[in-house]
Amino acid sequence: MPTLYIVATPIGNLEDITLRALRVLKEVDLIACEDTRRTKILLNHYEIATPVVSYHQHSKLQKIDWLIEKLISGKDIALVSDAGTPGINDPGGSLVAAVTKRNYELGIKNHENREEILIVPIPGPNAGITLLSVGGITADQYLFLGYLPKKKGRATLLRRLAMTNSEFRIPIVLYESPYRLVRTLQDFVAIFPHGKVIIGRELTKKFEEIWRGTLAAAIECWPVKKPRGEFVLIVSL
Repeated sequence: MPTLYIVATPIGNLEDITLRALRVLKEVDLIACEDTRRTKILLNHYEIATPVVSYHQHSKLQKIDWLIEKLISGKDIALVSDAGTPGINDPGGSLVAAVTKRNYELGIKNHENREEILIVPIPGPNAGITLLSVGGITADQYLFLGYLPKKKGRATLLRRLAMTNSEFRIPIVLYESPYRLVRTLQDFVAIFPHGKVIIGRELTKKFEEIWRGTLAAAIECWPVKKPRGEFVLIVSL
């Protein structure tokens, strides 16, 4: 049966990839990726010559049917994101949903139907989990928000967080760009005046930095540091 592999790739350090992921990337017929240039850095490093095709936020509607046709024809495909686990804040989830919907509509209920497209996870790095693992806080439960809305819905979400977390008090994990980091810190200190934050910058990369302190201190610190790179935040009370 044709298989769609959901392959996690490094978030920075190219050594952070599993042996299974490397084997799958070598054996599949095609690799669907967000940015072929970024993925080829990884593939070239491990001398993997599998053909690649772009599948990103702006092309997914056109590419989903095309990729499913390739799978139906018997091709095995690996789906990767620019970094980390596909489907987490990237367009990979739309392809997986489309394949799952197709299988459901065909009435496939087991792995004995040859018309089924198998979906197989190849687990690996995730930026949020990476920072949680070194956060030094209790993370038995956490709320993952990905990227906050830039405009519409942002204020509403923050109000809901203020009400919800005052009761449950669980860490909040989110991603942020360097351009909006300070604004996000300001928004959080407004609803959690005594809150704390762990900021992970460029995790697993050459200039990795993990900063810990209060939200108030972060607002004093990070405008001076002039944020650069990719950020993960853990906000707690």
